[in-house]
Amino acid sequence: MIILRKVSIVLVFSLLSCNGGDKGESVIVVEEDRPFDKIRFKDLNGQPGKLEKYKGKTIFLNFWATWCNPCIAEMPTIEKAKTILSKENIVFLMASDENAEETEAFRKAHNFSFDFLQVQNSEELNIPGLPTTFIFNNEGKLVFSESGFRKWHEKNNIDMILKIINKDE
Repeated sequence: MIILRKVSIVLVFSLLSCNGGDKGESVIVVEEDRPFDKIRFKDLNGQPGKLEKYKGKTIFLNFWATWCNPCIAEMPTIEKAKTILSKENIVFLMASDENAEETEAFRKAHNFSFDFLQVQNSEELNIPGLPTTFIFNNEGKLVFSESGFRKWHEKNNIDMILKIINKDE
């Protein structure tokens, strides 16, 4: 009985923190409490960094976890979007607060070409659930924020990203 109760609690928390619905409409939300220069991360080699490193580029930043099924299901669509937008001034980053060893093992097992980051201050970023995507314009301003699964390679999403990129130029 105790084990069943613990499993139920874990399941409820997993469902609450991992958003799974596909979004058909673009939702652009600008939230000042998620500033570009406050996101701290390390690369998988333990080198510290800030998003300032990518200033001048549009930044697609996806927060995910190895245990989040919608996150993992979304990744191939992000990879396809990255390929479609390969000639554009955009960088695709995948951020998790899991340890570097777990993330590296996941990266190797799935062979994605993203830059994977270990977020150092996720609790300060008020991320409502996973996956969550932020898109920053080339000036470092957050112009898109959304939680939940999305098929990023679909035309309406590519068009939205291109609109953000082209406004930057």
